[in-house]
Amino acid sequence: MWPSLITKAKVGGIDVIQTYVFWNLHEPQEGQFYFSGRADIVRFVKEIQAQGLYACLRIGPFIESEWTYGGLPFWLHDIPGIVFRSDNQPFKYHMKRFVSRIVDMMKSENLYASQGGPIILSQVENEYKNVEAAFHEKGPGYVRWAAAMAVSLQTGVPWVMCKQDDAPDPVINSCNGMRCGETFAGPNSPNKPSIWTEDWTRNSGECAAFLVNNDKKQEVEVLFQSNSYKLPQKSISILPDCKTVTFNTEKVNAQYTTRSMKTNQKFNSVAKWEEYNEPIPEFDKTSLRENRLLEHMSTTKDTSDYLWYTFRFQQNLPNAQSVLNAQSRGHVLHAYVNGVHAGFGHGSHRNTSFNLQTTVHLKNGTNNVALLSATVGLPDSGAYLERKVAGLRRVRIQNKDFTTYTWGYQVGLLGERLQIYTEHGFNRVKWNKFGTYRPLMWYKTLFNAPAGNDPVALNLGSMGKGEAWVNGQSIGRYWVSFHTTQGSPSQTWYNVPRSFLKPTGNLLVLLEEERGYPPGITVDTVSVTKVCGYASESHLAAVHLSCPPRRNISRIVFASFGTPSGDCESYAIGNCHSSRSRANVEKACIGKRSCSIPQSNQFFGGDPCPGIPKVLLVEAKCR
Repeated sequence: MWPSLITKAKVGGIDVIQTYVFWNLHEPQEGQFYFSGRADIVRFVKEIQAQGLYACLRIGPFIESEWTYGGLPFWLHDIPGIVFRSDNQPFKYHMKRFVSRIVDMMKSENLYASQGGPIILSQVENEYKNVEAAFHEKGPGYVRWAAAMAVSLQTGVPWVMCKQDDAPDPVINSCNGMRCGETFAGPNSPNKPSIWTEDWTRNSGECAAFLVNNDKKQEVEVLFQSNSYKLPQKSISILPDCKTVTFNTEKVNAQYTTRSMKTNQKFNSVAKWEEYNEPIPEFDKTSLRENRLLEHMSTTKDTSDYLWYTFRFQQNLPNAQSVLNAQSRGHVLHAYVNGVHAGFGHGSHRNTSFNLQTTVHLKNGTNNVALLSATVGLPDSGAYLERKVAGLRRVRIQNKDFTTYTWGYQVGLLGERLQIYTEHGFNRVKWNKFGTYRPLMWYKTLFNAPAGNDPVALNLGSMGKGEAWVNGQSIGRYWVSFHTTQGSPSQTWYNVPRSFLKPTGNLLVLLEEERGYPPGITVDTVSVTKVCGYASESHLAAVHLSCPPRRNISRIVFASFGTPSGDCESYAIGNCHSSRSRANVEKACIGKRSCSIPQSNQFFGGDPCPGIPKVLLVEAKCR
């Protein structure tokens, strides 16, 4: 998919592609490197070069980026005496070793601009100023070391440190954030350019300016470089040459598109599904034993989200109810007593710690308890990442504390180990007819790829929490039970790249931790069915409408030249409205894939309300 995606970026006006370098992807085990397939970073940079674009290589190797463990491989955690991202010898040794390897790979393929290649910038570290103070005297020393180490690799192109206002020369301090025009103090040396790492223009010495008015109620007039500029309320003006306003957010000329999700296939027949119940391990069958509660991440070592904690104890009373109380550092905990699901709890984004308290049924004799701890990836940010913990902290049943007890452990699930989500692994277990509705179930079905080229998505709105695979490729973890403040799932559709699909017989496998309903899943296609344009009074303003390839404008849903209220999401005709709005727009656009409608009195046959500023708002349907 890289060539087509880079082409789209280029067509959209992008001239530099940035990429992080994911250390835990490229060196999952110490000394074992992986640079093939989707991890072929050299091929990726060469594809950028082939299309005439530049590249910014953000090596880090700590990247955060909402990526598990901030991009650091978990094996670093087990290096004796290590402290991540500090003036710490073990960490610096491994960081330099990895960064040097990446740089040497790029040099060997002549990919730096100094060698005629596309890489014009490299980055070392990432937003370190956010945590530097926590490391006291070990912070500034680490910054100086990281900068010197990077420069010593002699790439021939500049290095940057984002959010590091004291980046040592010659490393460039750059801004990361949404409001860099207001928060960035600028370069810390006259020899360095201003760079906004995540939204920037060419470093050619030219002047560009963003003029901002945050006042929500009134227009203001500002003086900038001896020129006066009027800024409408709550707006931003862009001056590419620091002189001429070419764009203002309140005098905008832009197209708004409405995506439509069309159901292509349903799985509503239970006969289409098969299920496999993940076995609940018992203490007697575990090989890892400890007389204490092990820390989750140190035990799984990022090989699985899941860790089973098991123990057994004798109950010398008739069948009775009791209360299980388990304290966890997250993210999720399931409780099983004698093979029966007894409860479920989870933390939150802000606080992973939580307490699971549930009533359990005990029997006279030996009782087997299994507690499944699950993470949703590993922590991705913060100081002293190597000290972060997860998993069980304390367990009590009624008045008995089992925290210091003999525990048996199992890392991961059997279905994971057998890779039953793959085409070569699903037949390693016996699948049954669908219909159990228990937590911790695997489900599978087959489906055909939708015709055409529209993007494909799985609607998982009927599911709870788990992970989905298509032809052995994970399309991600889902957790539909987390809702927005409006009460709807935070995410419902999950993209399935068409490169994952075959024409027929695609294998869909889901691991469902809760009690989701697979027959409610649908395979949907995504298309743009409506386009909307808005233009206010400005020089040569016009509404430009464009449907996707192989679709034409079939109907004008709304058109008003005058003072329509609202915007492309909600609108109505205002007090000022040209009666010829719809007819003239229909004449210019119906049957065409794209059209332009001038925002002018002449096009609409006269001024419907002289002296009043007017806008043009048009919504059209594509078919």
